[in-house]
Formats: sequence, C-alpha cells, structure tokens
Amino acid sequence: MRTGDDYKNSLRDGRRVVFGGEIVDDVTTHPAFTGVIDTIAAMYDVAADPASGMQMPHPETGEPTNRIWLPPRNAEELRLRRAAHETWAKVSHGWTGRSPDHVGSFLAAFAAHPEAFDGVRDCSEAVRAYADRLAKEDLYLAYAIIPPKVPFTPGSDPADKEFIQVGVVDEREDGIVVRGSQFLATGAAICDEIFVSCIAPIAEGNEDFALSFVLPAAAEGLTMYHRRPLAPQAASGFDQPLTSRFDEPDAVLVFNDVFIPWEHVFAYRDRDVARAQFFATGAHRLGNWQAQIRFLTKLRFIASVAHRMTEVSGAQKDPNARGKLGELAALVSLVDSAVTAAEATAELDAQGMMVPGKRPLYGIMGLQAELYPRVMSILRELAGSNVTQPPATIHDLESPEFGPELMRYIKSPGADTVERVRLYKLAWDIVGTEFAGRHQQYEMFYAGAPSMVRGVYTVNNFGYEEFAPELEEFLDSIPLPQTPASA
Repeated sequence: MRTGDDYKNSLRDGRRVVFGGEIVDDVTTHPAFTGVIDTIAAMYDVAADPASGMQMPHPETGEPTNRIWLPPRNAEELRLRRAAHETWAKVSHGWTGRSPDHVGSFLAAFAAHPEAFDGVRDCSEAVRAYADRLAKEDLYLAYAIIPPKVPFTPGSDPADKEFIQVGVVDEREDGIVVRGSQFLATGAAICDEIFVSCIAPIAEGNEDFALSFVLPAAAEGLTMYHRRPLAPQAASGFDQPLTSRFDEPDAVLVFNDVFIPWEHVFAYRDRDVARAQFFATGAHRLGNWQAQIRFLTKLRFIASVAHRMTEVSGAQKDPNARGKLGELAALVSLVDSAVTAAEATAELDAQGMMVPGKRPLYGIMGLQAELYPRVMSILRELAGSNVTQPPATIHDLESPEFGPELMRYIKSPGADTVERVRLYKLAWDIVGTEFAGRHQQYEMFYAGAPSMVRGVYTVNNFGYEEFAPELEEFLDSIPLPQTPASA
C-alpha cells in the first residue's frame, strides 16, 4: 500500500505532456495539475489507512492490498468492493470521473480471465503477471480506448497504411513497435501507466490495429497533447472550489514508434481478443459498476447542494422548491436503486468472479445522458439569479474598503454573507463554469454516444426474449375472427 507522497514522487519521471505549445517540466508542480494530483494522493492516503476498509490480504502473499485491484469472488467481497469505491469517490465527491479504481476494475476482471487472452498470440501469462504487479505496486492505470475517426482500407498492405489510429508497424523478438494516436485519455498525464486498446469493433483486414497493451506514462516516443487546463483559470479555491481541485486532464496520445515489450502486450493482431477482453471477461460490467457508484456519489453531493440552497434562501417550504427537490430525489434514487440491484443480481461466472447484474447496470447507463442534464436544470432553477450576484472574487470580501459594505447588504434568511456566497459559488461551479460544461459533456458521453449506449448495451442486455413467451401466450388467448364462408 503506497501513500500519497509515494504516488506524487512516481510522477517525476520525465513524461512528455504538451499544451500551449510547451512541454510541462513537472506535472506535480504545474498549476494545471496540482489540484487533481493532490486529490489522487489523498485517495492513496485513505486506502493506505487500514481503518478505511479498502484493504484485503493478497491471496498469494497475504500482504495488505487495495481490494480494488483484485476480482471479487463472492457476494461479501462485492459488497466490500462497493464500499471501497464509495470511499474513494467521496474524496472528490464523485467529481474525479476516472479515478484509479475505474481502469483498475477492468484489470481485476482481466486477472480472473487470463484464458480470454489466448488468441493469435498467447498473452494470458502477460495479463496474469501484469495484473499481479498492478496489485502489488498499487499503480494508477489510465486508459486510451477510443480511436480517432479515420477510415481504413481493409486488406491493404501495412506498409501503405497511414497510421492515424495506433497500430503495430514492426515486430521484434522482444516486443512490438507501435505508431499512431489514440483519443480521450483521461488521467493519462497524472497516472503511472496507460492501458491502450480499442473498444470499437475492428473490421477484418485491419488486424494491425487489433492491439491491447500497457506502457509507462513516461515511455520513450509517447507524447500527450493535453486539452486546455481549467484549474489555472480558477480565481481561487473559494471562488471555484471544484475547478481548482478536481479538473482531470484529458489528452490525445501520439505514439512515435514506441517499443512495447511482449510482457506488456495483451492482444496482438487479434480482433477477437481485442473484443473479448472487455465483454467475455466481465470487465465492462465491473468497470461500469464502479462508474455508476462514482456517479451516484456525485449526484448525492449535487442534491445536497440543492437542498442547502433552499435552506439558505428560505424556500425550503415553498411548494415549487419542494417539488423540484422531490424530482431530484427521485432521479438520484433511480441510480441508487440500479447500483443496488446490480449488486443484488450479481452472478458468479465460470472463472469464479462475481459480475454485477447486467439489466439494472446497463439500464441506468442508458438513462445517464438524459438524467444528468435534468439534474443540472433543477439545480439551475433552484439557484435562480443568486449564482450571478457579486462579489466577483474572494478579494472583494477581504477588501478593507469594500468588504464591510458587501457584508452588510449581501445576506440570506438562512446564512451569513460568507456562507451564502460560498454556497452559490459552489453551485455556479457545478452548473455555469467551463468546468461545469466539461462535466455535463463528460457525463452525457461517459460510456459512449448515448444512442450507442442505449442501442447496444442497454437493449442487448435487457433480455426481451425472456418476456416474449408471456406475450405470445396472451396473444394466443385473444379470439381470432371467424374465417368467412366460401362463396
């Protein structure tokens, strides 16, 4: 179990992170990353405390191990796993969307299903060994599994391909060389290592892109192009308390002939394994169960902000405000019920891993893109114009000249000036800042395009065929029209 300081020290490794036309010398001291790095470090400190309940003995060594890195083997371990996810989610109140336990859950499922990686090349031992190292070294693993939107020419000579999506360009005795890019690598700039693959189906003839591998964030030839960071624009921790602490890095990864040793390759020119790793292993369900637990934590936090606003404004007994709070409570309860139902309907698979129930899990995932904007709308309605009122920054309140006047006039029935301003600045950071906009887009597309999530994951895992016999039986019971007599 490593500490937050251990995690921070691991980031000083010369990784190549670029934005604004410059390379970041040290992510641990750059204002774009210090807030979220402190948040991740706090997660490691929490997990390192035996009282947190996040530790369990490693099944081979008996050493204390973060249970996030190990596959749940029974209902009790799944219950404790949920508690561990909630413990980490509460460190950021759900605002760290790709905390280490997200990709860690995928690797835990990989570890339980090494047989799924025996394909064109048998990578099962590489998967088993890496998952064991992940658990023993307590690593933070991010992933990049979304390809750029470029067409391929099936069956063309690899030498003629323009490697826009990351693909293999050379095979060596000790590993492979990859070239190209991969998108939407959230957390890559501040993690230890990165899992790279493609979750979208890969067409026949494009086997060079059917890969799965891991590499250090500081791998030679890897460059991370970061979106414009938001934390440096925050006026202060008082004025933008979420932006300043929880702005996660998103990056485009560019691979300039990066060498990957065979022990870090999980799938090699194998379309079937590239697909099976997510769905045949239960990794997609275990990882997205974590995502919904994190999402629930975030919604509860937002609901608390909404409720507190009605107390501060004196609107807690207003029928319209109470109706909004009731709708918000119903929406949060939907997610809560789905997470609980997925746990209650979990099944032990052939390899002895408890897999959360697919119907409630994919059902709530199908609603996430509609649910989050509605939650934001309710919060906006309850906040009204209060979130656009002065003071502009904390310095107005601190000013000997202007502070007393603001203290006199900016008040609420249920709070003094500072408490009122602090609350509404938090609400604005949820609904109105650029950080808020990024999070709305992020939650709406968390598992992919909403139409794809509903049209593939939700519909395929609902089980329409289970209810078909009842319908057919009822249809057969309906009297049919008499056949007309022949002329």
